[in-house]
Amino acid sequence: MSEEPIGKVTHYFGKAQVAGILITDGTLRVGDKIHVVGHTSDFTQSIDSMQIDREPVDEAGVGDEIGIKAAEHAREHDVVYKIVED
Repeated sequence: MSEEPIGKVTHYFGKAQVAGILITDGTLRVGDKIHVVGHTSDFTQSIDSMQIDREPVDEAGVGDEIGIKAAEHAREHDVVYKIVED
């Protein structure tokens, strides 16, 4: 498996445990796995659902800002990698 940079965390909403992620490279789909890495963050999770402007979507591309339910606390500027099966 390899990892490709896909975006960065722009916001984290603690009560809802939702991370806002700006997609900067490639596309992200429901079912993909991501790895979130930052100064104190380091976790992997699957994308079970995502939203753009509070509307469910199955896919997001460059320039989209999505919201996902985060498995752990994410922080602004954390880098998000898409895990790719080789």
